This record gives sequence, structure tokens and C-alpha cells, in this order.
Amino acid sequence: MQALLDVIIPVFLVIGFGYFAARLGKISEGAVEGVMTFAQNFAIPVLLFRAIANMDLSADFDFGLFASFYIGAFSGFALAFAGGRYLFSRSIEDSIAIGFCGMFSNSVLLGLAITERAYGTDALKANFALISVHAPLFYAVGIILMETAKSRGKNAGFSLITHVVRTIFSNALVIGISLGFIVNFTGLWIPASIDAATEMVARAALPAALFGLGGVLVRYKPEGDMKVIAMVTTVSLVAHPTITYALGKWVFELDQAQFRSAVLTAAMAPGVNAYLFANMYGNARRVAASAVLIATGLSVFTVWVWLAILP
Repeated sequence: MQALLDVIIPVFLVIGFGYFAARLGKISEGAVEGVMTFAQNFAIPVLLFRAIANMDLSADFDFGLFASFYIGAFSGFALAFAGGRYLFSRSIEDSIAIGFCGMFSNSVLLGLAITERAYGTDALKANFALISVHAPLFYAVGIILMETAKSRGKNAGFSLITHVVRTIFSNALVIGISLGFIVNFTGLWIPASIDAATEMVARAALPAALFGLGGVLVRYKPEGDMKVIAMVTTVSLVAHPTITYALGKWVFELDQAQFRSAVLTAAMAPGVNAYLFANMYGNARRVAASAVLIATGLSVFTVWVWLAILP
């Protein structure tokens, strides 16, 4: 119960504050869009830039950590895709979008906030390591699968590769991560004034992102396709973290900090990017939007369970 009160409730109160402010018309849709633009395109990329730039890559990039989380994530994709395609008879394109929801956990807006609340700022090293390849890898996989499915395999080749690279590297999060790696590898000196400015922006990232997420969720009204949405929610909140837990504990024997970060990140609801991907291609948009909303609400309780299970 203490974990619920001290860790989870504060995070979701900020989300709820944004949700009801938008729902009651106290903040306009344009203002919500502005908050999310600031958070996703500026503050969070700066936060990730600082984290990656100062990371000890040799110590924090661990094979077992990545394998535990990403095998779980791709298993989530396979389960959600198979459910959409064979259980609910959706098209291949819809099933890919549904599968994307099953693997793309909200690693930044929720994962960082809850891990920090639960275990402190020093516990985020493994989170940042996972996040450094999270969006680039998943978008690359999703775009390749979707473009191949839509073209029935005829668009493979250089044009597909350039499309994937262009889409990924136009993402602000990826730009922030890439710049962080450049500074890390080169040892580039950052003036104290710039370092202080980026620190100020980074501190605003998570509160602004959580408030904005609440405002954005007002748009996602659950309607129809409830069986598919329930399947996606179960894969995201139960299957992905369970697989990651089993691999991290019994196969790769992660240390405590890595184990906590991997499982908690896996236990997050589908991120807004899951809907953005579905909307980009016009497939399973209603499923993605509703899954983001419903799973985010349910994760108040499921994350509580995972916090009780974790050491």
C-alpha cells in the first residue's frame, strides 16, 4: 500500500491533473499541444541528451539487460500481432499496428517517472540505456514491416531504407539521444552556462510530459473493438513484464538495479507513440488510442503489483 501512495499515486495525480484540466476546459487543446510539444520535442530530448552524454557506456550497456527487455518486447509484438491477425481476423496492416502497441511501452513519460519515484535518480541508468535504442529500434521494425506489407514486398530496397532512416532521425527523441552519444564518444566539452541551461530544461521534462499526457488522453475515447483492446492491454501490462522478469531473474541474472529498471519499463502501458504509429498509417487507430487510454489507467494497479513483486 505504501508503494501505491508514495510512488504511483503522485505520478498519476499529475496525469489526472492534466486530464481533468483539459476535460473541464480549463486548458485549451492548443495549450495541451504546446505543453506536449515542449515536453516531447525539447525537454525530454534534452533530458535524454544529458543522460546519454554522461553515461558510462561500458558499464551501463549490458547484454542481459537488453536481451531481457527486448525479447519481452518483441514477444509482446508477436502475441499482439498473432491475436489481431488470427484471433480477431484483422488485416495484416492492422495487425502490425496492433503488434506495435504490444511492444512499445511508455518507457519515458511513465517508466522514468515511476522508477525515479520508486528507487531514486541513481536507479535510472539502466532505464536510459534501454531508452537509447527504444524508439529508433521499434520505429525501424514497425516501418519496415508496415511498408513491406502495404507494398506486398515490392518496395524493398534503397527507397525503403532511406524512408526508415529519414523517419527515425526526424524524431526529436532520437536527435537528443544521438547528440548525447556524440558528446559521450568524443568527450566534447560543454560550457558551464550551457550545461546549467540544459539541466534547467531537463528538470521540467517529466512534470510537463505527465501533465501533457493527461491532457492528450482526453482525445482518446474508448469505443468499439473492446476485445482487441483488452488483448493488447493484457499483452502490454502482463505478458511483456512477465517475460522480462523471467529472463532477467533466471536466464541473465541481472543485478538488482538492472532487474528493477527492465521489469518496470516493460510493465508500462503503451506509449503515445503507439497511437502516432497507427495514425501515421491509418491502421487500427481506434484500437491504439483506446489501448493507450485504458492501459494507462489500469497501470495504476498493475504497476503497484510489479512494485510489490520486485526486490
